[in-house]
Amino acid sequence: MDRRLLAPDPAQIDPDWMTVALRRNGLLGLGGCVTDVAAKGVGNGLVGDSFRFALTYDGEAGGAPASVVGKFPARDPASRRSGTDHMLYIREVSFYRELAKTVAIHVPRALVAEIDPATDDFTLIFDDLAPARQGDQLAGCSLADAQTAMGEAAALHAPRWGDASLLEIDWLAIRPQQLSGMVTEQLPAIIGLFADRYAGVLEPEFMALVQRLPETLIAQRTAANPAPITVQHADYRLDNIMFEVQDGRRPMATLDWQTVTVGAGATDVAYFLSAGVDPPLRRDHERDLVAVYHSELVRRGVTGYDREACWTDYRRFATHGILMGVFSALSVERTERGDALFLKMTRGACEQALDLDTFSFWGT
Repeated sequence: MDRRLLAPDPAQIDPDWMTVALRRNGLLGLGGCVTDVAAKGVGNGLVGDSFRFALTYDGEAGGAPASVVGKFPARDPASRRSGTDHMLYIREVSFYRELAKTVAIHVPRALVAEIDPATDDFTLIFDDLAPARQGDQLAGCSLADAQTAMGEAAALHAPRWGDASLLEIDWLAIRPQQLSGMVTEQLPAIIGLFADRYAGVLEPEFMALVQRLPETLIAQRTAANPAPITVQHADYRLDNIMFEVQDGRRPMATLDWQTVTVGAGATDVAYFLSAGVDPPLRRDHERDLVAVYHSELVRRGVTGYDREACWTDYRRFATHGILMGVFSALSVERTERGDALFLKMTRGACEQALDLDTFSFWGT
């Protein structure tokens, strides 16, 4: 850990700090320095706060960036506690340090990735992807954007498909173990609080599916025919995606790797389509969209996994969106947008699970 660059409060990012960070990355020579840093909040992060820093230089700035983006621990105490309790901060910093270079999905380059494991103070500084079009969970997305997201999901999953060494990475593989304990110890209470909060708001048939989650997740954990493992984003949704990044240089980039884990790739696919695509559009195109994902897996070298197996896994793991809607609602600061977001996520995932008869796979 480089304590010179550990700055958990954006107010600590001053010209001298930024000069050191850019020089360490070879982006600024000794003949230039940063003279001003202007911060402005960006994004819709729930468990971390992000800012864009506009930079002013003196001397020979060369190709130094006009701006960078930084991410820091959430200022809200409940959100900050959630980030620590669920290892979200160490997971994201470690992803950029260790895993990003081993997968093909497009992510911003991390110029600084520092964390103090004892306190969970962290600092992430990225290349600025602007100008870009920010995904919006509440607005949903077009069929074209969904197709792009399916291809990028395969770019994440294919390079580490079936890679058992992922299970040896402690910070990555520990989340499924935590989930196991959470299902039996915490989830019933969380569901009770969720039901109290949204009683009379969430449709009864959807609330009934929420109540069935613990039994279903236990069945998934003990399944005799698990899906192939890979690197799973686990929060692969529109608020964490930017399209047409850097004025169209790349079609998409994926952010917010706080939930990255080991699991079935189809989970990311099912979650994206339930959370980001309105149900009528999903119903009309989901087989084709899953086929786009599968074709890209094959193009990137995945073998022994046919299209029907991919479709079956997509149906089996459509419970993830329900879990994320419920669990996230009780894990972060409550806001009007948050309520709308979590209800939309939960509704979309429940409709998807009913359409696909997901719960029947698990006998619950």
